[in-house]
Order: sequence, then C-alpha cells, then structure tokens
Amino acid sequence: MKLANIFVVEDETNLQKILKYDLTHEGYNVTLSGDGLDAAVILKHQSFDIYLLDWMLPELSGLELCKIIRQHDQTGHIIMLTARSDEFDKVEALNAGADDYITKPFSNRELIARIQARLRKQHNLSESKQLDKIVLNDITIIPEKYETYLGDEKIELTLREYELLLYLVKHANKVVSRDQLLESLWGYSYDGDTRTIDVHMFKIRSKFENETIKFKTIRGIGYMLETK
Repeated sequence: MKLANIFVVEDETNLQKILKYDLTHEGYNVTLSGDGLDAAVILKHQSFDIYLLDWMLPELSGLELCKIIRQHDQTGHIIMLTARSDEFDKVEALNAGADDYITKPFSNRELIARIQARLRKQHNLSESKQLDKIVLNDITIIPEKYETYLGDEKIELTLREYELLLYLVKHANKVVSRDQLLESLWGYSYDGDTRTIDVHMFKIRSKFENETIKFKTIRGIGYMLETK
C-alpha cells in the first residue's frame, strides 16, 4: 500500500503539532496549514488522500475549504474536525462534501483508526477494480475508472457516494441496514450518527431515481434499491 498523503488544516498550534507527530509516527506524509487562505493556495497545486479540516479557521472556514476541495477532487477523504456537535452542523458538513466528522475533543487513536480504515477501503477498491461494466437498468458503473452513468449521462459522485451506490447496486432488491452500510463502507464498527448515511442517500436519490430505479427507505432498518 502506498504511503498516504494527509493535509491537516488546524489553527490550534498544540493540536497541529500532536497530529503531525502521531500521523508521521504512523508513516504518513503530513502537510500542515494554520489558516484557510494558506490552505486554499496549497490546494491549487496539490491533492491529498486524506484531508483533516478544522471547521473554525482564520480567513476561510473548513466548510468553505471542503467545497473548494470537492470542485477538483472527488476521491480524497475529508474528515471535519469540529467542536460543533449539533445535527444541523453535521448535515451541513456532509452536504458540503465531507465524508466524515469527528467532534472535539477527540481521541487521536480513534482518528487514526478512521484514517486507516479509509485507506484500507481505498486499497481494496483499487485491488478489485475490473474493466467489466456493472449495469442495472439505467445505471452503468465502470469500476476501473470510478465512473457512473445514468443512461448516457455521466454522473459526478464523491468516492463515498460512489461506494454507497455500488454497494446498493450489488445488493439490488435486498434490504440493507444502516449499520451494515456504515460498517461496510467506513470499514470499521462506526459508532457515530447514522444520519451520515441518510445525507448521502438523499444525494444519490436526487441523481439517480427514475421510473426504473427507486431507493426505498425501510423504516427503522435501512434502505433497498428496488428495480422495476
């Protein structure tokens, strides 16, 4: 597995140093930034495997940086580091393109576990790529290129949305629980808010539902991709 590049954008000097030490100790390449504008300049010239973004930053917020990243990088994994624990804030971060969030104060061991799980998932996806297309009604997925089409139209997805859609396509017409989706896609036993799945499902629904494809909510359980 290649050495991962991690971009840490955090204005608390002590936390920045601790993250730099712990992540470097784990063998990752770490780039640091202490304010939003500086980070935005770096993002013009470089992409990363993992982005750790503090929400409250000088000049430009982590939420704004998240949107900037998603303009040119759909596969990098964005984790918001935030003292905001309100559900509205979490949903706002996910809607901006974040894949995950962790509330301050947090355990660095938990953060590293999440990073490792994400990188394992990316590695496994790369190892299992095939040239064959996956076709389900009007949806076509080309795993080799991480491309997805609805009819002839290419649909832009974040890596998390792509993984979720692919999982549902592979389990079409079967009920899958939120816990099953979280554990399969996040790569570890996720103890966070299952609202994460609901937000991503909302995005997928808005892009793919038509007369032959329906994403049904199974109340109290999860979802099912139903074909006609």
